[in-house]
Amino acid sequence: MGKVPEAAFYLGDTVELARHLLGKLLVHDTPEGVTGGMIVETEAYVGSLDKACHAWQNRSARTEVMFHAGGVAYVYLIYGMHHCFNVVTGPEGEGNAVLIRALEPVLGVDLMKRRRGTASERNLCSGPGKLCQALAITRADYGADLRHGSLRILEYRNIPASEIAVSERVNVEYAEEAARFPWRFTVRDNPFVSKVPGHTSKSCEKKKKIHQKG
Repeated sequence: MGKVPEAAFYLGDTVELARHLLGKLLVHDTPEGVTGGMIVETEAYVGSLDKACHAWQNRSARTEVMFHAGGVAYVYLIYGMHHCFNVVTGPEGEGNAVLIRALEPVLGVDLMKRRRGTASERNLCSGPGKLCQALAITRADYGADLRHGSLRILEYRNIPASEIAVSERVNVEYAEEAARFPWRFTVRDNPFVSKVPGHTSKSCEKKKKIHQKG
């Protein structure tokens, strides 16, 4: 397996980090064994301007770790049953994170299948709740150090820009103008993504440029 990214990697622009996390290896070492997969789908969330972000005007017990310096885990529960794993990004105090939406299974595939109760490799990690179940990521991993702990991110493959698809995020229609931000990134044509992305509209590209300038 590859080396651990430098601490500075997690302190950069959150939208760019969502791109750069593609191709990294997410690994979890548990008493049952080691499981891991290559990140193939991400979404950026920027607390200062993003109504879809949990940290938008909300610094609470639930979101507190999002305001830490990048490189730790933000794990939350949705629908009372599914965990979602996020990489906290940016400098301390900003409230940013990248949601990891899908992995291509690499390590411990048989263990993942037992945990997920499926023989379908394509169905193991093709969604944020699925990948957390497959890797046994829970709220106990909230705040975990992703560089030195049992839950960590490692260098694995370089995904060139030509192989990255950009689209709007999934299930954030409530977020008004933020619902149209082009902050979802997938490895193009990868069979393990949660949902095949649509084409990015011109308005999305314009908002992306505005963010990058700001």
